[in-house]
Amino acid sequence: MIEEKSVVDVRIEGTIAHLQFNRPAKRNAVNDQTIAELQAFFGAIPKGVRAVVLSGAGGHFSAGLDLSEQVKRDPQEVMRHSRNWHAVMGLLQFSGVPVVAAMSGAVMGGGLEIAAACHVRVAEPGTMFRMPEGQRGIFVGGGATVRLGAIIGADRLTEMMLTGRTYSAEEGERIGLAHYLAPAGGGLAKAKELAGQIAQNSATINYLIIQSIARIAKMSAEDGLYAESLAAALSQTGADADEGLRAFLEKRKPNFA
Repeated sequence: MIEEKSVVDVRIEGTIAHLQFNRPAKRNAVNDQTIAELQAFFGAIPKGVRAVVLSGAGGHFSAGLDLSEQVKRDPQEVMRHSRNWHAVMGLLQFSGVPVVAAMSGAVMGGGLEIAAACHVRVAEPGTMFRMPEGQRGIFVGGGATVRLGAIIGADRLTEMMLTGRTYSAEEGERIGLAHYLAPAGGGLAKAKELAGQIAQNSATINYLIIQSIARIAKMSAEDGLYAESLAAALSQTGADADEGLRAFLEKRKPNFA
């Protein structure tokens, strides 16, 4: 079912885009329209945007897949649905623009899969991380086995899915589900602060960080070192490297165009 109004609000604030899931009555459960609107944004990020903040309205980041809108599908249709999620999560992770997740309340199932595709994650007290699919008779299909497994490890993800265990914000920060703990009500402000800091980096370096590190992690050591050298060569021969060196010598902050 397609909703009449947008379910992902977009605001451009200078060089920062703020995307907010806006289905508070459903704890921002993810439906097909949510995925389509994420695809539309990350497939054509507005010019001048150098960082993105992703949050949820109404106190929850996202409670996961909207099971009330799911219809019975044959195996091929389930595959296509899952692969579309994978494509959109790939767009989010590899668009080249850093994404900071401001997490609060429920960060569960598909919502946690979306958060795992973000590059920086901030959690408030009361945040609840959970992968409940195992208790609902379904297997994950939005990328958790790859992205979430890379963050917390296959062993911990297996336990999380078998038991339906909930991790708190503090526990999530300890195991890597969050990078930062913000004070109560301060998650969005902290995410915007970090996004503003990131947006001042060289756009080329941000792009190389996003494109390179996750891929190098999956390579053999020798292939990864070679790819690292290529990224270093690209970064150290451009205008941003010149500006960074001048700024250091002149004892000022660099101004990357």
